[in-house]
Formats: sequence, structure tokens, C-alpha cells
Amino acid sequence: MKEKILELLENKKFNELKQILVEENIQDIAILFEELNKEQIILVYRLIPKDMAAEVFTYLEPEYQEKLINMLSDEEIKNVVNNIYIDDMVDLIEEMPSNVVKRVLKNVKQEQRKIINEFLNYPSDSAGSMMTIEFVDLKENMTVEQAFQKIKKIGLNKETIYTCYVLDMSRKLIGLVSVRDLLLAEKDDSIKEIMETNIITVNTLDDKEEVVKKFEKYDFIALPVVDKEERLVGIITIDDAIDVLQEETTEDFEKMAAMIPSEETYFRTGAFTHAKNRIIWLLVLMLSAAITGEIITYYESAFATLPLLVAFIPMIMGTGGNCGSQASTLIIRGLAMDEIRLKDFWRALFKELKVSIIVGLVLFLINGIRIVVQYNDFKLAIVTGLALIATVILAKLLGCILPMVAKKIKLDPAIMAAPLITTIVDTCSVLVYFSIAVVIMGI
Repeated sequence: MKEKILELLENKKFNELKQILVEENIQDIAILFEELNKEQIILVYRLIPKDMAAEVFTYLEPEYQEKLINMLSDEEIKNVVNNIYIDDMVDLIEEMPSNVVKRVLKNVKQEQRKIINEFLNYPSDSAGSMMTIEFVDLKENMTVEQAFQKIKKIGLNKETIYTCYVLDMSRKLIGLVSVRDLLLAEKDDSIKEIMETNIITVNTLDDKEEVVKKFEKYDFIALPVVDKEERLVGIITIDDAIDVLQEETTEDFEKMAAMIPSEETYFRTGAFTHAKNRIIWLLVLMLSAAITGEIITYYESAFATLPLLVAFIPMIMGTGGNCGSQASTLIIRGLAMDEIRLKDFWRALFKELKVSIIVGLVLFLINGIRIVVQYNDFKLAIVTGLALIATVILAKLLGCILPMVAKKIKLDPAIMAAPLITTIVDTCSVLVYFSIAVVIMGI
């Protein structure tokens, strides 16, 4: 598509280009914009029908949205803001620099601006900040036929019409009904007869992560959001939940790699910011590793007596770090997915202990055979083998304990991932290794 569109642009065959764009998926057109230069972007955008152009705009990356706003006329901006959903509008305002926001708000209707301000007052990590107010509400005394008439009348401007929400006179949520239920019911049936009254909701101030967990647990397409008085104030749709899941996963990956999470994409984040996000943890880990160096220096006499001991330090430290990383990854994932809870602490700890004993014994056996064959030194095999067992047990227990402790004290378990655990295990494993060597070899 890109090659064809570029060819049509070059040859100024705009009518043919417009026909192609109308038939393309909105998401594909948004991706295409990333391949065009500034002049081509505005030209292609203006060839797209107005209602379609507004939808394309919502799928663009923030940097391209900013570029477009700076090139569009006030009338074109007005068309965009009047044809996108409120939650997309709020996201746009949160992403754009202040000069762009001023220009956008200038073209927003007064009542729309009031709603946007209400959304912006919700905490950024709350359900209220990600909801939309574009939903279909019904009354329990309506018939199925009346319900369909209302859906046809207002459904075009709603984000989803598959699930409709039944409200009483004070706008409290009393039930919900799907379009499937309506289609299968008789046209004279009342909404009260067919609506579902066992409703799962979230509060406006609930954490985003808890919202995503409910989508995962109940397989919802949309989730109603209520205030303290149980009044329906909005809904969260599955596409917004997926966006949050992607953000949270990215944040966890960054924390697990010992970085401060960035709110911007990789290329939109400057080199200085990237360095700042990484350097703090790197300094902490580097200075922590100095302790390992002090321990090695303390046992310098052991090296002089048996220099071969030094050759096995990387193996023991590496094995410990890998074992700790394996355990912490599984525990962090389990906590994130609610497969592991704080009440499971001793159960998880005992399981990791069993795993570490099995792994440690296998490594002890294989490494012992290698050393006896290669160096013909039975004592060295015992020293390294016992050090491996102790290191594996220590690493796996730490990989289990630290994320759960972080969860207990209201920190993100992801910070207790491989880099931090590896640094701790490195120090402990060297200390254990030389302690065992001193005792068994009488150094």
C-alpha cells in the first residue's frame, strides 16, 4: 500500500488515491503516516473523509498527532475533537505539550471542556481516568422494541452498543443487557425480565491494574464504572484495558531491568532522560558489587594457597544469579496474575526450597564428576559442589522472598528482579564459597 500511495502522490493522482484510502483499514492508514514526510501527511489526511479522518487521528502515535495539529486549520481541529470519544480526547490532552493543548481546547465546546476537566481530575492510575461516558443506558420498564429504537437513535455516537446498562431514576446501575439478549428475546418482553442483575463493577478510584485483572478474570468486553453512590458514570472498554495492560507490562519490564520507567516511547525519550532512568540503579548495583570485591580481597591468602579456587568464582556467581532470576521471574509473574498471594508465602517458599535442593544436587553431581576427571581433585569437587548447592538454595529462596516482601510493603514486586537479586547473590555466594573452602581444605 505504501509504494502505491507514494506513487499516486508523486503523480498527483489524488482521486485514485482517495478511493484507495477510503477502502483501507483505519489502523493501516495510521501506520502509513509514519512512513510519510510532513507535506505528504497533511495531504493524505485531507484526502480522507472527515468522519474517517477523526478515527485515523486517534490511532496515530502522539508525535504524529502533534505534527498534524500544528498543520491543521482550526476548522479541521474542530472536526477532530467533535468526532472522537471523550477518553481519546483526554488521552490527547495528556500527551500534548501546553501550546498544542491550548489550540485543541480552543476548538472544544464548553460542555465538552467541562467533562474533560472532570476526567483530568481523576488520578492518572485510576479507573476514572481511563473510562468513557459514551455508553447506551436503558430503563427497566422499556420493552425490547423500545430498547432497539433507542440504540438505533443514539448508538452511532457510542463507543460500544453490545452491552447496554439499565439505570433507575437516580442513575444507579441496576442491571445490564447485551444485544444478544435483546435479539433472542420477544419484542414485547420488558428489559426487567431479561436483564442481568449480578453486576461486576469498578469504582472511579480503583487502580488501573485491578481493572485489567477483572477483564482477564471475567472476559468482559466492557466494564461499568460507578461512583461512591453506585451511580453509573462511565464504562471501560476492552481496547482501553489492553492499552493499560501494555503500559503496565512495559513498566514491569523496565523495572525488572533495573531502570526507572519512562512515560514516553523509546524514540520520544531523549538520550539524557534514558541515561538518567538507567544510571541510578546502575550506580546502586555497582557500589553494591564493591562488597563482593572486599570479600574476595579478604580471602586473598586462600588464592595464594590454591589459585585454582579463583577459576570457579564466575561459575558459582553466574549459577546463583541465574537461579535467583528464574525464581523471581516466576514469583513476580504469579503475583501479577494473582496466581500467588501473600498468604501463599510459606507454600511458595517450601516449593522453591524443594526445587533448589533438586537443582543443587544435580549441579553438584555433574560439576563434581567434571572436576575429578579434569583436575583429579576430590576435595575441590566437594568444595565447589557444596558451594553450588548453598548458592542455588540461597538464590532461589531470595528470588521467592524479596518480591513477596516488596508486595507486602506496597512496592512493585518487579523491582526485585534479576539485577538486584544477582548482586545480592553474588556477594553471598562468594562468601559461602570461600567459607566452605577454608573449612574443608584447611587453608
